[in-house]
Amino acid sequence: MKVTLSALDTSESSFTPLVVIEFAQDVKEETKEWLKNRIIAPKKDGDTNDDFLTMAECQFIIKHELENLRAKDEKMIPGYPQAKLYPGKSLLRRLLTSGIVIQVFPLHDNEALKKLEDTWYTRFALKYQPVDSIRGYFGETIALYFGFLEYFTFALIPMAVIGLPYYLFVWEDYDKYVIFASFNLIWSTLILEVWKRGCANMTYRWGTLLMKRKFEEPRPGFHGVLGINSITGKEEPLYPSYKRQLRIYLVSLPFVCLCLYFSLYVMMIYFDLEVWALGLHENSGSEWTSVLLYVPSIIYAIVIEIMNRLYRYAAEFLTSWENHRLESAYQNHLILKVLVFNFLNCFASLFYIAFVLKDMKLLRQSLATLLITSQILNQIVESLLPYWLQRKHGVRVKRKVQALKVDIDATLYEQVILEKEMGTYLGTFDDYLELFLQFGYVSLFSCVYPLAAAFAVLNNFTEVNSDALKMCRVFKRPFSEPSASIGVWQLAFETMSVISVVTNCALIGMSPQVNAIFPESKADLILIVVAVEHALLALKFILAFAIPDKPRHIQMKLARLEFESLEALKQQQMKLVTENLKEEPKESGKEKAT
Repeated sequence: MKVTLSALDTSESSFTPLVVIEFAQDVKEETKEWLKNRIIAPKKDGDTNDDFLTMAECQFIIKHELENLRAKDEKMIPGYPQAKLYPGKSLLRRLLTSGIVIQVFPLHDNEALKKLEDTWYTRFALKYQPVDSIRGYFGETIALYFGFLEYFTFALIPMAVIGLPYYLFVWEDYDKYVIFASFNLIWSTLILEVWKRGCANMTYRWGTLLMKRKFEEPRPGFHGVLGINSITGKEEPLYPSYKRQLRIYLVSLPFVCLCLYFSLYVMMIYFDLEVWALGLHENSGSEWTSVLLYVPSIIYAIVIEIMNRLYRYAAEFLTSWENHRLESAYQNHLILKVLVFNFLNCFASLFYIAFVLKDMKLLRQSLATLLITSQILNQIVESLLPYWLQRKHGVRVKRKVQALKVDIDATLYEQVILEKEMGTYLGTFDDYLELFLQFGYVSLFSCVYPLAAAFAVLNNFTEVNSDALKMCRVFKRPFSEPSASIGVWQLAFETMSVISVVTNCALIGMSPQVNAIFPESKADLILIVVAVEHALLALKFILAFAIPDKPRHIQMKLARLEFESLEALKQQQMKLVTENLKEEPKESGKEKAT
């Protein structure tokens, strides 16, 4: 069998493949020619200096150009009259939804990838992540995630070290947990504020700290009537905001509320199973029934993971249907939907046990089971299973390539065939969500289960390597995305730390030792707990205000940069004024001569 793929002809040494566009079988030639002409059409202010940009940056530019190819006068895709077009419609999105184009993905640079792997995860040792190298290969967004994962893991170590002796020696002395809970609350504020400073250091070094989102271009999925943006003056799709608001409040919001109700209904079924298992154990008293006590929590943890993943797909569909203009607005609405559901789905049972049932033993058991089960499931589903499937597929591809007689670079052909079948990395959303829920397990009920931080540290040390493996060998190479911070996730973590103040103060106030101090006057106890909670919240906000988001040296450099920019602008204006003054006498002389 002979294979001829002119797109993969690498006889010219200058050709370096960056991005692959996979067409469906039997796509018409006129369609391919039309798309090629639209892609290579002259661009305004183009830059062809390849050496100035990294491979990841070149791939990002290609993605940006493909996503901003929009229909003008075309009524349909040539050769496919059923694939209708209207002015402003994203061509790439229509090609994908019509099945003409299967997928678009960037290729790995095998040589650069091997160097990155050698410094990243192939040698299991306690070391810092090569964040700058990750940024150079995958872009700022993914580099910031790995930087935050590493920082958060090391920040958990003090909590784990302090929590271990509390777990081993003073388990039932809730009054002694006041010190531990107070440390937790200060710790949760400090780590988030210190992270802002470290993030500012990294993004300043990468040149994305001052990246502006104000004039962000429309996202590829945004559709509407083609018109002129009144601010930028550019031609782009326009969509009335009131229609978007109607979709949000009349469809999305009721759907989210319905899902929240269903989550609470499943939670009550879990408590019925707990009662059944406890009754069975009390009647039997055997060892196997004592093991059975953990089964409802394990089943519930698995159901929670399934519900979270199903809801995620529904939330993505709804958020896309709302038709947000900007990618940042799309991400913010999606994150809000998913966070609200995941928070209730994962933590509602713990709040119910703590403040309604007031069963601290069951709370410890449920918290430990949910945390450990979710960590094991995430490691299996996100990394181990995809890696095993990818290895099997790689063996099949190599056999297939060896059986072919090709007139092209067999190595490149094998790489394209192998990578096009890889799974698609859907972004850092799920990774941040996993850390957010982990932060909740550690901080919300720290005075009941101080061992949670130790389990989180153990999980994250393996998570760093499994996520690195996933990025390099399991999924297609994602397009790089510039970022100035971890975005709305910073606010999500800060909100969780505020909620943890309330829960920990309430748990301490419910403890028998604290209640014994106020045997008759419960009102005094409530007032003192509320006063302590407000004092701790005030301390959190004071710390957040007192610690600058940017280090002093970064502030100085930014001020210097702004000063130099203003000076350069003044000089440019002076130069223009001088040139105009020189031209005026010449023009007046010409007029006199005339």
